[in-house]
Amino acid sequence: MKQKFNIIKSTCVPLPLENVDTDQIIPARFLKATTKDEKFYGDNLFCDWRFNADGTPNAGFVLNNPLYGGEILVAGKNFGSGSSREHAAWAIAGYGFKVVISSFFADIHKNNELNNFVLPVVVSEAFLAELFDSIAKDPATEVTVDVPAQTVTNMATGHSEHFDINGYKKYCLMNALDDIDFLLQSKDKIEAWEKANA
Repeated sequence: MKQKFNIIKSTCVPLPLENVDTDQIIPARFLKATTKDEKFYGDNLFCDWRFNADGTPNAGFVLNNPLYGGEILVAGKNFGSGSSREHAAWAIAGYGFKVVISSFFADIHKNNELNNFVLPVVVSEAFLAELFDSIAKDPATEVTVDVPAQTVTNMATGHSEHFDINGYKKYCLMNALDDIDFLLQSKDKIEAWEKANA
């Protein structure tokens, strides 16, 4: 969903598992769907972990734990590995997450998140461990992600880290533009250049 990114302050959902691949984020059977409705994919985010075989919620999985919620998913190292399916980013966005924090993302998945208005924030392993610890101690722990300043802050400890983001993608996120919107925004400049260089 297109939305302008500025400063996001939210509680978090902790997923302290490493090597979470895209088949775990959204199982392959959902790739046959003919919809791109984010809610459909969001409803099936982490489906095989979130639901039992009979379709009932798995009470032991974090998305079914009422203690945790918010717009930020805090995930273990190497998030989004495996298949390059964009559906994984659709599912994360469709569930309502605006930010995913991890110490490492698979490159293709990281770009898919950015293209679908989910901000992947890479932090050090020490900072990630501290976040998991703070959230475990108090599920109401908030994290502030300042997109203009490119900082992420654990409000429980006051510790902050800087994160990197491509300048073009930062501009797009802060102005709620996808790649097509960006080109259309520059239509007059493109047409002027074409006339001048015809």
